[in-house]
Amino acid sequence: MAKKIEILGSGCPRCKQTEKIMKMAVEELNIDATIEKVQDINEIISRGVAATPAVAIDGKIVISGKIPKLEEAKKLLQ
Repeated sequence: MAKKIEILGSGCPRCKQTEKIMKMAVEELNIDATIEKVQDINEIISRGVAATPAVAIDGKIVISGKIPKLEEAKKLLQ
């Protein structure tokens, strides 16, 4: 079953970098995943995110307020 990865943030450079790293992790692990951007500030706040960029995997916030390193992103996906 495909993982659902969401990048929560305004679309700033840090959010774009986070999205790029998550895509690289998905490719390197060769996993089935969809990556979506969530840029609606009300949606982000309603999910309990205080700092962006944030990453949610299958609906669960796993990173908030920082850009993950590639190895960290891969660990979160495994």
